[in-house]
Amino acid sequence: MANRRNFIKTAAIGSVAIALNSFKSKEDASDEIVKNENTESKPIVLSTWRFGIEANAAAWEILKNNGRALDAVEAGVKVPEADPNERSVGYGGRPDRDGKVTLDACIMDEFSNIGSVACLEHIKHPISVARLVMEKTPHVMLVGEGALQFALSEGFKEENLLVEESEKEWKEWLEKSQYKPIVNIENHDTIGMIALDAHGNLSGACTTSGMAFKMHGRVGDSPIIGAGLFVDNEIGAATATGHGEEVIRIAGCHLVVELMRQGKSPQKACEEAVERIVKLTNLRGKKLKEIQVGFIALNKKGQYGSYCVQGGFNYAVHDASGNRLLDANYYLKK
Repeated sequence: MANRRNFIKTAAIGSVAIALNSFKSKEDASDEIVKNENTESKPIVLSTWRFGIEANAAAWEILKNNGRALDAVEAGVKVPEADPNERSVGYGGRPDRDGKVTLDACIMDEFSNIGSVACLEHIKHPISVARLVMEKTPHVMLVGEGALQFALSEGFKEENLLVEESEKEWKEWLEKSQYKPIVNIENHDTIGMIALDAHGNLSGACTTSGMAFKMHGRVGDSPIIGAGLFVDNEIGAATATGHGEEVIRIAGCHLVVELMRQGKSPQKACEEAVERIVKLTNLRGKKLKEIQVGFIALNKKGQYGSYCVQGGFNYAVHDASGNRLLDANYYLKK
């Protein structure tokens, strides 16, 4: 199974190639975070994992022209949603144990308007459906068949999202039907994106195909406001990736933002949220090495931070100084 963190597209655009050729070491990343905590930066966009580099590039095209953060995060996460080679987001995502690709997404703007879809099939861009739920309905979340009906009524095209490679892996999985997600492997990743625009406003988006070979109907943290994403335009924003059940357990992104409200830096807020997960995992008698959760956070000054349970999580940052990928610091040292 190909690991995205060892894979670089040869067709990447120039700015992406430059960023990928100048990855920061963990020490460099730590130095950058410390420096960032003493400065202010806007506009700025952060997103999870290596595919965040390309997503950030799309978002930056809007942010650099004084565009709205909400438009930027939608445009940004649509990049991996449409890429059949990205096996944990949108088109190309791995299916559930019934062979169905089901997608989850949510979006939140500077006014605390929110929209979400869960267990949505046949629609390539769930993030855009989530935005229309926010803008055109009296509801916050639509799920399953109802979400699909709404999408089709808004002009979205029904498509087969199960690509050949995902179908092949699913059929191989059926031979043993063993459900055991592996940390830092793209059977449970997400793209979460948070942005601060030139006007000082925050927005965020989160989208995923969820855990590979999950039970049909399983929903993780990604479409849940307060779990996989939260934005408070007075304070900051946060998004999460990894094992969604663990993020839901602590209302993770709301917790990160509330810790920032209490005066903690984005970095310290992410660290405390991960420590909360660690504590509960130990209390429940579970093995910490079997889970991965990562948070990224951004405050109103454009200062950011990240932290995860164990090594292997990285995130992309794009501001006026460029687009780069950083390794997150982590709790579990080997």
